[in-house]
Parts: sequence; structure tokens; C-alpha cells
Amino acid sequence: MNLREKFSVMAIIQKLSNFCRKWRDGKDAVAAVEAALVFPILLTLLLGTFDMGNAILSNQKAIRASQVVADLITRDRSVDTAAINEAIDAGQLAFTPLADGSYGVDVVSIRFDEDAAAEIVWRETRNMPPKADVLEAVESLAEENGGVVVVSVQYVFEPIFAGFIVNQIQMGEVAFARGRRSAVVTRD
Repeated sequence: MNLREKFSVMAIIQKLSNFCRKWRDGKDAVAAVEAALVFPILLTLLLGTFDMGNAILSNQKAIRASQVVADLITRDRSVDTAAINEAIDAGQLAFTPLADGSYGVDVVSIRFDEDAAAEIVWRETRNMPPKADVLEAVESLAEENGGVVVVSVQYVFEPIFAGFIVNQIQMGEVAFARGRRSAVVTRD
């Protein structure tokens, strides 16, 4: 190694040593430590916000699904199995692009008699237990010789990043609709 290369290497080492000493003695080191402590918290907040946004989107899609199914069922005086299946499938499509494997629906057509007492005309339930209190839920909608269709939708949202805090969030939405062409929607 010649003298010039030796001084060049020594100069680089001296500059690096001076830089490290200034960084250690200066406020840059404190800022680096603070950043290292705050970064995980900020990252957790960012990922939590992402999951919360997806949860809100999922809930909006559950609302939309219940309304879509109720709207499609109440368009005609009576529905057959094919029309019910199409309405339920349309509700499932409302969850696109989210995973729809946990989508459940309970469709109930209710008739009110001359005393405004409610009775179930027909019911179709898929991928969820039937809603137990459906007749109590429509008491305020009761009118003599009238009817209503109640569509309950359940959806289980699974957070991507917050899975270690919350595993699943159960969502449930209910839509009420009256028949457009008749008071009661019957089933063929």
C-alpha cells in the first residue's frame, strides 16, 4: 500500500469517526431512538385504520344486501323458488369483492289479519339460524289485512391485520319492505 492510499483510507476513517461522534453527541441520535419507538405504534394505527375501513365497508354491503333481497322479493305478488334463489344470489353479489362465504339470509313474508295480528306466510333461510323475534320486530308495522317482507342478513367480517386483537366481527342487518303489487307476497 502506498502512502497516498494510506492517507486516503485514514481520511475516510477519520471522516466516518467524526460523523459517528457528531451523530452520537447530537440530537439526531435522540430523533432516531424516538422514531424507532414511535414507528410500531404508527404502523399499528395505520393497519387498524385499514381494517376498520374494511369493517365499515362490510357493514354497508350487508345493509345493501338486505335491501336488494327485499326489493327483489317484493316486486311481484308471488314468488317461486327460482325468484327467491335469484334474489338471495343478488344479495350475495352485493358483497363483491369481499369474501362472501359467511353470508347468511333469512327471508320472511308476513301477513297481518283483520285484527293486525302477524303470521308467517313463508320463510326461506340460508347459512344462518332463522331470526327468532321476527314477529315482534314487525308489530309497529302492523295494519289490517296488510303484509311485510322481512329480510335479515348476517355476515362475519374477519380483519386482516387486527386478527390478534379481534378474530371476527358478527354483522347483522334487517330490511323491511311492503309488496308493490299486493299487500302480501305469497309463494308459488
